[in-house]
Amino acid sequence: MKKTGSQILLECLRLEGVETVFGYPGGTVINIYDDLMDSPINHILNRHEQAAVHAADAYARVTGKVGVAFATSGPGATNTVTGLATAYMDSIPMVVITGQVPTPLIGNDAFQEADMIGITRPITKHNYLVRDVKDLARIIKQAFYIARSGRPGPVLVDLPKDVQMSSTTFEYPETVELRGYKPTVSANPRQLDKAVKLILAARKPVVYVGGGATLSDMSDELMEFVETIQAPVTTTLMGMASFPNTHPLSMGMLGMHGTFYANMAVTDSDLLIALGARFDDRVTGKIATFAPDAKIIHVDVDPTSIKKNVRVDVPLVGMLQDVLPRLTAGLQKHGDELREVIAATAGWRQQIVTWREEHPISYKQTKNTIKPQYVIEKLRELTDDDAIIATEVGQHQMWTAQFFDFIQPRTFVTSGGLGTMGYGLPAALGAQAAFPKRQVIDISGDGSFQMNSQELATLVQYRLPVKIVILNNNFLGMVRQWQQLFFDRRYSQTCMELPVDFVKLAEAYGATGLRATRPDEVEQVIRQGLETPGPVIMEFKVAREENVLPMVPAGAGLNEMVLAS
Repeated sequence: MKKTGSQILLECLRLEGVETVFGYPGGTVINIYDDLMDSPINHILNRHEQAAVHAADAYARVTGKVGVAFATSGPGATNTVTGLATAYMDSIPMVVITGQVPTPLIGNDAFQEADMIGITRPITKHNYLVRDVKDLARIIKQAFYIARSGRPGPVLVDLPKDVQMSSTTFEYPETVELRGYKPTVSANPRQLDKAVKLILAARKPVVYVGGGATLSDMSDELMEFVETIQAPVTTTLMGMASFPNTHPLSMGMLGMHGTFYANMAVTDSDLLIALGARFDDRVTGKIATFAPDAKIIHVDVDPTSIKKNVRVDVPLVGMLQDVLPRLTAGLQKHGDELREVIAATAGWRQQIVTWREEHPISYKQTKNTIKPQYVIEKLRELTDDDAIIATEVGQHQMWTAQFFDFIQPRTFVTSGGLGTMGYGLPAALGAQAAFPKRQVIDISGDGSFQMNSQELATLVQYRLPVKIVILNNNFLGMVRQWQQLFFDRRYSQTCMELPVDFVKLAEAYGATGLRATRPDEVEQVIRQGLETPGPVIMEFKVAREENVLPMVPAGAGLNEMVLAS
């Protein structure tokens, strides 16, 4: 049976198990949107293409499926760039379909033409320009395979209008064969043996967990591994929620705004076991002083990530689903020796307890001014354990990482690698679309929120009951903090001089707006906000010059933290 290109696209998505797509229509995708009326696929109309891609990104993060977004050609397509770069940096599986001018017009500067293949090549795992409708089904099959296999990532498919309108016999491939693309799944057994020996010899081990543990759904296996060797655990921002913050062996996050005890433990360790992490600069600080006396075991599916930033003693290239159970099993074969190791490392675990007691993550709440950390703590106290928390980027993001104890996997959704302001609201939207009955909250700053605040309209239209917590200090807070600490309080262009009335903004969109200006109002506002049906903005007027601490200054080592401002 013959189908048009747009019909083929939608049927391919259905066969890939896609239930929801996010997007914004336009002239070059009008055929797709017309055929969408006859498709079982649910579509959510965002108010900006960047937001559509962020929503698809978060949908993928919370479900483990491939997120999908549509955009038209030209400015619609270029508006997807920030979302693609965000997903690429955080290894999120996603397929973005953009319309393109008809193939005879490509390269002629036609109306709303943009070279999306050239533009997105550095920020996608792969991209395609479909020139023949006969290739479309194969390309969509490949796109989904590439997006979800190996180290996940976004794939762009640029689809010219004439290809959408052309017809061909539809056949969906059952398998994918791509020459030159063969992700390594299983780690070398000799390297695994070396890793086991290093772990058994260690006296100051640290397990360092990155986003790969979340993306591979390895929380249970990670717990078994950690409890087998009784080693303290620190996570990156992307690895948070893969290991419960409340576990006795958890040290929280490491790096620039990590805990004192996590950073000191890494610095003094004799073995660092990195699981699905990439040693980025916000984690390592000054490379020369990062874990200087430690042997390093690095497990990652992407061989290009290993030895890229730090030296590695035992590289283990493979999927965590393969490596972690085999590593645990290999250790469990050495029962007596393992028990001796656990006994020998008791002093190391006690040292970390001492560091935690000496320098806990803390703040001083005052009588008349709301501290942002207090809002985060109260919010955690009043939310479900499986609540999904999205954030924008800035101080509020770091306070969330420090003070919101995550205990369930895939419940923390944030932009890590790219640090994208404006991510949180559309991300919360995407998460709520995936799980309509779960509690979904966007924690935001007043600056970040305004970058995609138009998505309030989408929440209201689709009755998505996202709760939005705005920590409003009338500053671009993180930049202001750097200006305070390193630029003599010269607050150049970081003061939001005309503060927004977020309560009125919520009401203008048909949502509910609430506000707290005193500490004694915080709990009441959170309770009311969580209990109110539909989208709600909860605005908290917080201390204007509160800083995120500890902080490792740029270029400093992890043991050179600023503990007070």
